[in-house]
Amino acid sequence: MNAQFLFYDDYSEGAHPHILRALADDSQKQDRGYGLDATTEKAISLIRAKTRQPQAAVHFVATGTQANIVCLASMLKPYESVIAEYNGHIHVHETGSIEATGHKINCVTGHNGKLDSVAVQSVLDAHSDQQMVKPKVVYISQPTELGTIYSRAELQQLHAFCQKKNLYLYIDGARLGHALAAHSADFGLHDIAAQCDMFYIGGTKNGGLMGEAIVIVNPDLQTDFAYHLRQRGALLSKARSVSTQFVTFFQDNLYLDNAAHANRLAQLLGAGLQKLDISLLLPTAANQLFPILPDELIARLKTRYGFHIWCKADAPGHSAIRLVTSWSTPEPAVIDFLTYLATLKPA
Repeated sequence: MNAQFLFYDDYSEGAHPHILRALADDSQKQDRGYGLDATTEKAISLIRAKTRQPQAAVHFVATGTQANIVCLASMLKPYESVIAEYNGHIHVHETGSIEATGHKINCVTGHNGKLDSVAVQSVLDAHSDQQMVKPKVVYISQPTELGTIYSRAELQQLHAFCQKKNLYLYIDGARLGHALAAHSADFGLHDIAAQCDMFYIGGTKNGGLMGEAIVIVNPDLQTDFAYHLRQRGALLSKARSVSTQFVTFFQDNLYLDNAAHANRLAQLLGAGLQKLDISLLLPTAANQLFPILPDELIARLKTRYGFHIWCKADAPGHSAIRLVTSWSTPEPAVIDFLTYLATLKPA
């Protein structure tokens, strides 16, 4: 790859040095497997404390897609379905993994990638009898696939609605750290835990080598969850390979520090785009930006930088691209990108 710098995603780098050091230090120790070790117990204790959920069940898996598969399948009976926004990761970017578990995704259009009670109710209204699937779980991500963030009030309202309608609320937290570290965030990790039945804390996209932490808040969903993990190949014999990373994340402030760095570089990038009079598909809340550019300019920019072309824009001959900053993105790379873009953009 000849690109000078990659803005494809927040996992193009390996892992934060503190994570690698912790893994190296832990690797020579002996302990029990399958999450029965002291390190995993410590990670669980830290996550329970951070979420203020002392009775929560915590499990560690390798990837976000794996977390979504196991969590959603464990929450659904064979005839039940999951409601998601059309841009939702499980609908667009997981190769039909939820459908492969035998469960339908009921997609609905939200607002800027977010679901609300009105959107969810429209799905419920359309599924009225036993000849249709029965919607049971509402899936959201924080941030959304479009980089927008649910406020605490929005989460509270959606969770209350789900409880009223006897639905589960599940939160995909692949980039949860970036939501927590956003300037607009009016919530903490404990608020996330208080406003859903189950969620996961993403490590892979925030400086971890790999791995996610599933947090099951609803006690009714905790029973026999380990069987679901094992059946779907998600029960790690070396659970310490993931839990060690979460000890490192949460025994100090590394988790939020990593996300705050990525967000700060995204804000720097966004400010530079604004100075160049380049509009965005949506305002930047965390570490993803979606600038709208002429297709010809995008092709020239592609010769020097790596990024995804997200969608066609309303203006003919224009598209939105996605730029993602990470825990490791250096400020000079952002400045260089903006400087080069300025040379390409017509006055």
